[in-house]
Amino acid sequence: MTPERLRTADFDYQLPAELIAQEPLPERGDSRLLVVHRNQTAVTGPVLEDSYFQQLVQLIPPGDLLVINTTRVRHARLLGTRPSGAPAEILLIHPGTDDTWIAMGRPGSALRPGKRIALGPNAWVETVELASEGMRRVRFLGISAEEAMARYGKLPLPPYIAREPKQLDDTRYQTVYAESEGSVAAPTAGLHFTPALLTSLRSAGVLVESLDLQVGPGTFKPVEVEDPTQHEMHPEQYHIPAELADVIAGVRQAGGRVWAVGTTVVRALESAVLPDGSVRPGSAETRLLITPGYRFRAVDRLITNFHLPRSTLLMLVCAFAGRDRILAAYRHAVAARYRFYSYGDAMVII
Repeated sequence: MTPERLRTADFDYQLPAELIAQEPLPERGDSRLLVVHRNQTAVTGPVLEDSYFQQLVQLIPPGDLLVINTTRVRHARLLGTRPSGAPAEILLIHPGTDDTWIAMGRPGSALRPGKRIALGPNAWVETVELASEGMRRVRFLGISAEEAMARYGKLPLPPYIAREPKQLDDTRYQTVYAESEGSVAAPTAGLHFTPALLTSLRSAGVLVESLDLQVGPGTFKPVEVEDPTQHEMHPEQYHIPAELADVIAGVRQAGGRVWAVGTTVVRALESAVLPDGSVRPGSAETRLLITPGYRFRAVDRLITNFHLPRSTLLMLVCAFAGRDRILAAYRHAVAARYRFYSYGDAMVII
C-alpha cells in the first residue's frame, strides 16, 4: 500500500490568541504537563493525563537517561539607525570568516552590500555581501561583535511574544543549566526545569547528561510549501560529548530508555545515531527534517512544549507519537486552557 502523501495543511490547528503565553509563570517549575501515552488506547488505559511538570520525577524510572541541551541564547538582536535616521534591525546568527558574522535583518534594503547601520557613537554594522537563504555577511566597525551584544544587544524573543524583552527575560528565557552562548532561541522544553527538580531526578536514580545544539532562526520559519518534505531546513551546529555517547550505550545495554528534553535534543541525537543504535560523539551540522514515517533510533521518550501550526517542530512531534494522537492532544490542551509556545506549558510523550 502506498503511504498517504503528507501535506502541510495536515498539521494545522486552531489556537485562540489568548492562549499564547506572553509572560513566564511567576515560578519556573509550576507549569502544567500534558502526559501523552502513545501506545495506549481508550480500552487499555488513559491516552491523555493532565499533570504538572513537577510530577516528572514520578514518570521517569531510575536508570533511564534524561538528555538536556545546554545552549545559551545570545543577546543577538541589535537595533540601529540608517543614515536617514530610519530604524533597522539585525539578528546575529553565528560567526563567519575573517571577523564577519552571518546575520538576518530588516528592512532588507538597509542590509545591501556596503550599507551601514549605526548602533551608537562610533559603532556600526556594515553589510559585506549577500548570503544564501536571505542571510547577510556583516562586519563590525568601531566595536567588536561581543562588545556590541553586551552594550546594545537584546534577547531575541520569539515573534509571537508581542512585547520588547525586559530584565526578567534575561533569566527566564534561559534554562537553569545554560552554558555556551550560540543560539538565537531557547530550547524551550528545558525552561521548566529547576535546580531542585534536577536534584530530585538524580536522587531518584535518573541519569542526566547534556549536549549542545545551537538553535537557529529556522525554528520559527514557517513551512510554506504544500509538501513539507520539500521544506529547506536551516543548518544548526551541535556537539555530542563522548561521555554522553558512552552513557547512552550503557543505558541501552541495561534496558533503559533515553528521554529527550526538547526537539533540539531529538534532532541532535537522531542526526548522530548509527545503524546499530549507538550515537557518534563530536561536532557536526544538522539539517535533519523529521516528519511522520521517520523511524526513531536514538530517542524513546520526549518532553516538549506546544508548537506552532504547520511548523517543523509540530511535524517532529507528530512523527514521534502519531499525527492524529498529537492533534487530539492539542485540541484537549486548547479546551483545558493550557498555555502555548515558549513561555507556555509542556507535554511529555511516553
